[in-house]
Amino acid sequence: MTVTPVKPAHTEPERPVRRRWRAWLLEGLSEQSARHPGPHGTPPEEHEGHSWWRVMCLTGVDYFSTLGYQPGIAALAAGLLSPLATLVLIALTLLGALPVYRRVARESPHGEGSIAMLERLLPWWAGKLFVLVLLGFAATDFMITITLSAADASAHVVENPFAPSWMRHANVWITLLLLAGLGAVFLKGFREAIRVAVLLVGVYLVLNLVVLATAVWHVAAGPEVVGDWWRSLTTDYSSPFAMIGVALLVFPRLALGMSGFETGVAVMPQIRGGTGDTYDNPAGRVRDTRRLLTTAALFMSCFLLVSSLATTFLIPAEEFEKGGEANGRALAYLAHRYLGEVFGTVYDVSTIAILWFAGASALAGLLNLVPRFLPRYGMAPEWTRAVRPLVLLFMAVSVTITILFDADVDAQGGAYATGVLVLILSASFSATIAARHRGHRAATAGFAVISAVFAYTLVTNVIERPDGLKIASFFIAGILLSSLGSRISRSFELRAVNVTFDEGAERLIDEVASTGPLRIIANEPDERDEAAYREKEYSQREETHIPDGSPVLFLEVTVQDSSDFTADLNVTGEHRHGARILRVEGPGVPNTIAAVLMELRNRTDRVPHAYFNWTEGHPLSHLLRFLVFGDGEVAPVTREVLRRAEPDLSRRPRIHVG
Repeated sequence: MTVTPVKPAHTEPERPVRRRWRAWLLEGLSEQSARHPGPHGTPPEEHEGHSWWRVMCLTGVDYFSTLGYQPGIAALAAGLLSPLATLVLIALTLLGALPVYRRVARESPHGEGSIAMLERLLPWWAGKLFVLVLLGFAATDFMITITLSAADASAHVVENPFAPSWMRHANVWITLLLLAGLGAVFLKGFREAIRVAVLLVGVYLVLNLVVLATAVWHVAAGPEVVGDWWRSLTTDYSSPFAMIGVALLVFPRLALGMSGFETGVAVMPQIRGGTGDTYDNPAGRVRDTRRLLTTAALFMSCFLLVSSLATTFLIPAEEFEKGGEANGRALAYLAHRYLGEVFGTVYDVSTIAILWFAGASALAGLLNLVPRFLPRYGMAPEWTRAVRPLVLLFMAVSVTITILFDADVDAQGGAYATGVLVLILSASFSATIAARHRGHRAATAGFAVISAVFAYTLVTNVIERPDGLKIASFFIAGILLSSLGSRISRSFELRAVNVTFDEGAERLIDEVASTGPLRIIANEPDERDEAAYREKEYSQREETHIPDGSPVLFLEVTVQDSSDFTADLNVTGEHRHGARILRVEGPGVPNTIAAVLMELRNRTDRVPHAYFNWTEGHPLSHLLRFLVFGDGEVAPVTREVLRRAEPDLSRRPRIHVG
């Protein structure tokens, strides 16, 4: 039985227009706790999903779009050592991030990602708060991906030689228009986003192949540029060891080149997988996700290495500086210089399009993460399980960030790198723990080393660009405050997904119901001996005037984890010392009692009566105990939960307190 609040009888019917708008906005809203959240939850059986290479294009709009600015970042950070620093980045990608996320795909095949893996390590409220902090960094990564990519796309617009003069200082407005277009695609539907991503990635990679092949041909035709670069390099650095040392020091600034791995795992449920896949064993989906991650990493590594060499050899160093023609658009510079303004403009349009849609990958990650965690914790309204309201919310946040940062790419880069590195570090740490639990010693040692490298990279990045951590702290604070506020406001809901009775409980309920209304005595399951049950029944009959001869049921609730919000309630029945007892585990005593009373009413078609004792103590301390530990002053909270769940007084279970 699914427990849902009953709509008040006096509520006026919604107007047709408002009803249609609400139905469209909340389309796809799921009442299940974790099976089908967001657009990337586990698809229903009739949904076939997509080929792995199509889903790769969705994550690739983020991952591959970094070619638009990564070579320029590498040149600014490492100068002549840009190719060597890029090699270090490629090594860390193929030997670090790729193995980590292949392990994450195996351990969380339904798109939960490393955050869910770490959630299992910490019990009670500590685990929930830890997840909220990680969600803050994830929100930083994904939201800044959306705004930074759109801002970089607008920069390509205004830098194009054919752009009209009135666009030269319209970065903010262009960025806002691009964000509006991105939101419109997701409001239309997720399948449309996949189609757009496949087209954009295909065209963009082909154009990049043309640009890089042309650059390689020019380097081969004029090999003196390689000699000039090597002479400058040996002049500036005394030995190869010095070059390697400097490259190791500067490569953390290139960390943006590893973005996209987390969303690659997040959208796993959209991959078709194998015909024999089941929910408990989606082996085909895991295999295809690993194929997706490996293919994307290999493609990107090749593109990064060749682009770094080409831009270092062919572009003067001063052009990479702020205000230079290659600043933030190194490959576009090569396209215009060697292939003409027409092809360069086509390349610009492709770059603008993929940078604009790079936010789709990040938005997909957000639409997957939020419904998976926050509503389940009671830390977000139920409407956050629906896609369209979340899209509107995230677009509003994106607009705010764009205006605050004046659509400046450099101002957002630190926050972007911080979010990316925190997620990769959390993934590598969770992979280490998972390998250790499975007894894989070699894998454990390898993932531990990878975790140490990413920890160094993160610390270095934060020291050099502390603004990233400051921006992330705002996201973390926002998520913590809004989540805790939502949890408090929703604490008086029933919070039960299903209530079921075993055979013993059904037998006891039928015995008592055959004599009249059900009379339930709430009892704390402390000392469960004969004297305790007799004393409890005697005091309740004396204080609350239970009719003599009327049989009673004891209801005992055990709180296993009060930090959980919703749960399936399984009620068991037993005879003990002559007492009829119903036992159940739930996340909160009052909410669980209220849910059981409502189901007893539905099952017997009679309004049950519940009997309580007042609890000594200050009301505020009891409220805090209820919010944190799930108990406190049970009687008035149970009554309030029932009042909100059942507006009809004649149908509402009765509460008696003595």
